[in-house]
Amino acid sequence: MFPSPIVSLQWLAENLHSPQLVIIDCRFQLLEPEWGYNQYQNSHILGSYFLDLNRDLSSPVREHGGRHPLPDLDSLAEKLAAMGIIRDRTWIVVYDDARFAFAARLWWLLNYMGHASVAILDGGWNAWQKLEYPINAAIPPAKNGLFVPQSQNDWVVDRQTVIDRQDLDSVILLDSRENIRYIGECEPIDPVAGHIPNAINSPWQEVTDSEGFLRDIADKELWDKYRDAAEIIVYCGSGVTACVNILSLKLAGIENVKLYPGGWSDWCSYL
Repeated sequence: MFPSPIVSLQWLAENLHSPQLVIIDCRFQLLEPEWGYNQYQNSHILGSYFLDLNRDLSSPVREHGGRHPLPDLDSLAEKLAAMGIIRDRTWIVVYDDARFAFAARLWWLLNYMGHASVAILDGGWNAWQKLEYPINAAIPPAKNGLFVPQSQNDWVVDRQTVIDRQDLDSVILLDSRENIRYIGECEPIDPVAGHIPNAINSPWQEVTDSEGFLRDIADKELWDKYRDAAEIIVYCGSGVTACVNILSLKLAGIENVKLYPGGWSDWCSYL
């Protein structure tokens, strides 16, 4: 198992050819859904597989449930097994080029499915390229793995649970979107602007610097004031970038964290 949910570029370069390692590219753009896979086909970290936010890491959108409902776990498990992954034995490194925005979703999903041997590449694709580490455009072949998911069902909450707990002093409801969306001044994606009542705001971009490297959590003291909370419920627009804050909370040693996957897109679908 990795000593941390973050691995360095140097570590990955040194272990690139390990038979125990699988690398997964998660690049994606919300407003241009095919962009990530097109980029992957052009070039990617040597030996990487690809998983798409819409097709692989989410289930179909419905009237409620948000823009990126959690995927069918058995279907995702089949895709992971086809990469040669054996649950909780294979080392998995995930990366993107968006400051963990999409890689963190897969990192969280793998942990949720019972696979803790997963880490996010610090600096991601952009930093890997700058150091001229190995890349290619070859699609790796399918392999035979074994992935039987063991979901951690108490890691997620639904809209009704948020309603039941949002007024409790012991529960922190954390909105991970940019502040301009939180305050309702701008809403580029969802049909209604604003935030869930009683939510506080900590934008997910504060976890990394502009180059996509993890900031020093201890220096930032992002989470110290929430350490005594009985529970922290984290959401964003649709359960994707909230996972960056969950990663940061875990790194800070805070474990009582849950995801509201539907996020604001689910919440505002009832308004």
